[in-house]
Amino acid sequence: QLQLVESGGDLVQPGGSLRLSCAASRRILDSYAIGWFRQAPGKEREGVSSISHAGGITYYADSVKGRFTISKDNSANTMYLKMNSLTPDDTALYYCAAGPFNSQYGVQPVLSWGQGTPVTVSS
Repeated sequence: QLQLVESGGDLVQPGGSLRLSCAASRRILDSYAIGWFRQAPGKEREGVSSISHAGGITYYADSVKGRFTISKDNSANTMYLKMNSLTPDDTALYYCAAGPFNSQYGVQPVLSWGQGTPVTVSS
């Protein structure tokens, strides 16, 4: 079973930073790309960022380029998303996902989803 567990979501002021974590099984990190999607209230789920299983290729949505950084630590079985310069538009439920890497969409198709961690950007 492909297990993904997110953490790190919180309430943060505009301009602030957060780091999300996704704990993944070794099987996932060795075999699949892993990344983040988000879904804001009333909106469709969208891909945010992904990293290939070897770690050499990354994907970022245009809306987060230059502000978000994805990384992974295989020794800790964890993937991270560092989010800087947050705006209210970043408010969403953030999901960790795993599957084949797609250079245009990040992880696609998604083979496994986490439960999500909420990020709220508000003053």
